Amino acid sequence: MTTKVLITDYVWPSTDPEREVLEAVGIELVIAPDSSESTLAELAKDVDAIMFCFAQVTGKVLEGATDCKIAARYGIGVDNVDIAKATELGIVVTNVPDYCMDEVTDHALGMILALNRRLVPHSNTVMDGGWNDVVLNQPMHRTRGATLGIVGFGRIGRSLAAKAVGFGMNTLTFDPLIEPGTDLDGASAVTLDEVLTRSDFVSLHVPLIPATENMISAPELALMKPGSIIVNCSRGGLIDEDALAASLASGHTAGAGLDVVEPTPPNSSSPLLKQENVIVTPHTAFFSQASTLELERRTAQEVIRVLGGQMPENLINPDVLGTARSGI
Repeated sequence: MTTKVLITDYVWPSTDPEREVLEAVGIELVIAPDSSESTLAELAKDVDAIMFCFAQVTGKVLEGATDCKIAARYGIGVDNVDIAKATELGIVVTNVPDYCMDEVTDHALGMILALNRRLVPHSNTVMDGGWNDVVLNQPMHRTRGATLGIVGFGRIGRSLAAKAVGFGMNTLTFDPLIEPGTDLDGASAVTLDEVLTRSDFVSLHVPLIPATENMISAPELALMKPGSIIVNCSRGGLIDEDALAASLASGHTAGAGLDVVEPTPPNSSSPLLKQENVIVTPHTAFFSQASTLELERRTAQEVIRVLGGQMPENLINPDVLGTARSGI
């Protein structure tokens, strides 16, 4: 019987890299024509593994995948797969948590610098013929000596802190797993309120879970310094976007950089899309040719490991061990 892997969706030019890895060991690829629940549930019926990017791998899809042994995420966050149902069914869930640290931190830092220097509105004014119309009355921080607040100090948060050193920034961080007062190679662990009240720039790098949904809303934005900038390259649900739009409109928040929004794509009527000092990118912070190639290959290699009865490199649901369909 042929071993099959369902690829639910992808946003890169082709699946050639993962195809090369998988077909070398006799695994056949099935590419979903769309990522609707009904389509995925039907295609999942006779596959041994699922590889997914942004598609929702729901309980219904997993329940129909009676032969599936692994659901492998192309990426870091796993909020789009029903982990509890996968564990119940004996399906291993994996991700690739460290493939795009440079890309995401470059993106976050690039947004901070562009927003602070007001590159987009100033460039737009010049393009509209208004060279002499720019009024330098908006907040603009000197980065050397400014404070960067990083919410979430995992791999990406730590990588961003290291890059901020080169700009002479001071770094504060809040992470629920790190005791306030801990020194972290130059970054100081503090409470979330302290990050917000003391930082000139705030960058979010936490997963979207019930405890973090809308963790930045009106009260938190009010705590931030007048003229500060916030960047989110993690998940759209971390920020109450109506509250952010209001804070931007009032001038309290000077700028926002968003690689993720909720819903996706954003409504054309969203007030965030009409704000002058907002940068919105379509969830592309992860991307470079190098990072994508690494992601495709490593996701495929996780599938091969699990189908071969081996432990994956990055196991999301350890409770599945001992009951996994793959035998691990």
